[in-house]
Amino acid sequence: MSDGLLGKAATMEIPISSNGDTGSLPEDDGLEQDLQQVMVSGPNLNETSIVSGGYGGTAEGIIPTSSALHQPHASPVPGGDELVRGIAVEKFDIVKKWGINTYKCTKQLLSERFGRGSRTVDLELEAQIELLRETKRRYEGILQLARGMTAHLYSLVQTQHALGDAFADLSQKSPELQEEFGYNAETQKLLCRNGETLLGAVNFFVSSINTLVNKTMEDTLMTVKQYETARLEYDAYRTDLEELSLAPRDASSLCRLDSAQSHFQSHKDKYERLRADVAIKLKFLEENKVMHKQLLLFHNAISAYFAGNQQQLEQSLRQFNIKLRPPGAEKPSWLEEQ
Repeated sequence: MSDGLLGKAATMEIPISSNGDTGSLPEDDGLEQDLQQVMVSGPNLNETSIVSGGYGGTAEGIIPTSSALHQPHASPVPGGDELVRGIAVEKFDIVKKWGINTYKCTKQLLSERFGRGSRTVDLELEAQIELLRETKRRYEGILQLARGMTAHLYSLVQTQHALGDAFADLSQKSPELQEEFGYNAETQKLLCRNGETLLGAVNFFVSSINTLVNKTMEDTLMTVKQYETARLEYDAYRTDLEELSLAPRDASSLCRLDSAQSHFQSHKDKYERLRADVAIKLKFLEENKVMHKQLLLFHNAISAYFAGNQQQLEQSLRQFNIKLRPPGAEKPSWLEEQ
């Protein structure tokens, strides 16, 4: 196969062995399901619905639902029949192109799975994608634990607040223990204030990781899915072009070859564009300094809290521009604001 069919040097064709093994390259188990979902969803037709059992089901045909086709009492419109036929032809072409694309992609997918074909793989990019998926899973574990910690801290602060109020009340009603109850009331109030400050830091930590995992990383993985679908289409049309190139040349085959070359180039451009998008987003995540700051905040706040250093604890929040609610202000708790 010529270099023009392979694209950039960073991309290479990996032949599939008879048992479907791709060597050390990690295989995404969810890729097949994602691609099948794309294929089953069908083309986007505004006024036409396709009744089908999905991929492998029994197609019932195309049912036009346009209001132009169901107006028995409407006055005849000049050129109306031509307009309806034009719309029908246009949508038939959409369905036809979608069906051809689905067939070629399914054929390529099965060929890869059963070891009868080859797939294009950017080894460096695939390794980075797998690392991102693993990092996301680990960060999701940290996020779950941090949320649990926030819930426990909130419960502790509420208990300390109630205990401080109880000590203060008893100091007024027990003259013989007024001083002792008073000391304990002040201690619990101080612990409560420090706990609320720590909750502010932990809540900020949780919010930042949640944004990183469920927005930034998730957005990158959505682009990865589009890239993986484009890769399958690219290989499907590459294989089709290679097969036509080996066929005997006549007027009909040359016409099909020109068409295949055009389709191949279109899918190649789409594949390379999405590959570049994925690389850019992965680089952005690699250079993202959010976790560096969040881990520093978390460390400083926890250390100051358990050391009883109220000044350092408050300084940690000021460093990250975290504002706490005024003492005694009635508003939802840190846990409720998550």
